[in-house]
Amino acid sequence: MENKKKLVILSGAGISAESGIKTFRDTGGLWENYDIHEVATFEAWQKNPKLVLDFYNARRHQVVAAEPNLAHHSLVALEKSFDVHIITQNIDDLHERAGSSNVLHLHGEILKSRSISNDSVTFPVDEDLYVGQLAPDGQQLRPHIVWFGEAVPAMDEAISIVRDCDILIIIGTSLNVYPAAGLAYACGEFTNKFIVDPSTVPLHEKGFIHYQGSAAKEVPTLVNYLLQNKA
Repeated sequence: MENKKKLVILSGAGISAESGIKTFRDTGGLWENYDIHEVATFEAWQKNPKLVLDFYNARRHQVVAAEPNLAHHSLVALEKSFDVHIITQNIDDLHERAGSSNVLHLHGEILKSRSISNDSVTFPVDEDLYVGQLAPDGQQLRPHIVWFGEAVPAMDEAISIVRDCDILIIIGTSLNVYPAAGLAYACGEFTNKFIVDPSTVPLHEKGFIHYQGSAAKEVPTLVNYLLQNKA
């Protein structure tokens, strides 16, 4: 059996933005006119849980209505030739809907909920969450989201995945949010490294090859190169 090279993709909001899912960094720290500190922190939850639930209910509707774009679909083809692992900062399910089979969500998943007392058991969200809606343990359900200021439970697993990869691709992330940003530097010295982003990025100085442009345009080009060259 062919020993496939390990290829890790670190994706961020930029890849989903092309499917119509807005990012707060593009709007001066606002999501749909909400201050992130009022809707995306545990302190916000304690202060006004209804506002937080309403906000994430609206975001969930947006995700459900969105469709994977060409970048999401193109990445699936890599699984034919590589051992592919996707680590995403995104809370949507667009990678999965496109057909990718191995996706780790660093910051949670908008289509899941969990008890405020237990982050290890999740429940699918089919309808809007509301105050007074309880998990089986009798505690309030909250979105299965890692809020700003909270620990990232999947980070150790993500570092382990990146550490021994042969190829690392970064798509659509500004790498301004830690600890996730540190993953760009967790790979080995001889890893082949690529970044897809429309902006000028400093990572070229760290040995990254930069495909400058939108994810939907540049990811298919990069995928085609990797499949032809088995980099």
